Amino acid sequence: MTIDHAAIEARREEIRRRYLLAHRPSSSARGLHHIALLSSDVERTIMFYQELLEFPLTEIFENRDYKGSSHFFFDIGNGNLLAFFDLPGLDLGPYQEVLGGLHHIAISVDPATWERLRGKLEMAGVPHQIESGASIYFKDPDGARLELLADHLGEMYGARVL
Repeated sequence: MTIDHAAIEARREEIRRRYLLAHRPSSSARGLHHIALLSSDVERTIMFYQELLEFPLTEIFENRDYKGSSHFFFDIGNGNLLAFFDLPGLDLGPYQEVLGGLHHIAISVDPATWERLRGKLEMAGVPHQIESGASIYFKDPDGARLELLADHLGEMYGARVL
């Protein structure tokens, strides 16, 4: 399949002209409360996110929608949470990238923390890929793709996006 990159860029420019407002109104949202992912092993997930990535576990309780399931949360800074459900008894397949599904979660960390966590990922043998000297891509124990990004919140590739 041949991809017409010039046509894609022209379409992106058209969308930018049409929808990117010179005066952006305030958002109706207050912020991201949490993103919820699935966990096949609660303790393994806690070890990965709290011990390896240094995101403190903030709470764990029964999921109100599925008896016996745990709903647990990690602090990812700036008042944002990363949440997980385990769903015991359901035959869930492995992580898969699909339309409407998760591609990756990018979490901003300061450059010193980025370096420390890169070292911890390497010491733990977690396969990872570094891009542009500021992004580390890797997968969690259940296959969800994560990015640790040394860019500030509201910036991407040196450009303001917020």
